[in-house]
Amino acid sequence: MPTPSIAGVDLLRGTLDLLILRTLLAGPTHGHAIAKHIQRTSEDLLKVETGSLYPALHRLEAKGWVAAAWEISDKGKRARVYKLTPRGRKQLVAEQSKWETFSRAMRLVTNPVGQEGQ
Repeated sequence: MPTPSIAGVDLLRGTLDLLILRTLLAGPTHGHAIAKHIQRTSEDLLKVETGSLYPALHRLEAKGWVAAAWEISDKGKRARVYKLTPRGRKQLVAEQSKWETFSRAMRLVTNPVGQEGQ
């Protein structure tokens, strides 16, 4: 049976910000490539829809965590390219820390020690 994927609206609040910031750590890229990177690196478990991605990118830009500029793509078309700012790098560290804490808490609650068979 195939593993179900998680669409953008199903992602926990704030998770998409972390995924975008982490993706941009590798370097500037356009929105479609960000969505594809998240999908590919999550082994198709996470799918970021356009209706979730671009509002998130605009929100991150408004916070100063990413910067955007129009550039000409390899195919000769204009594309909005996003890059991580120094403030975005600091926020990425904070977001990763929050995620690790949340993830640990979820593991503790869903897999309590000594209660595996109950």
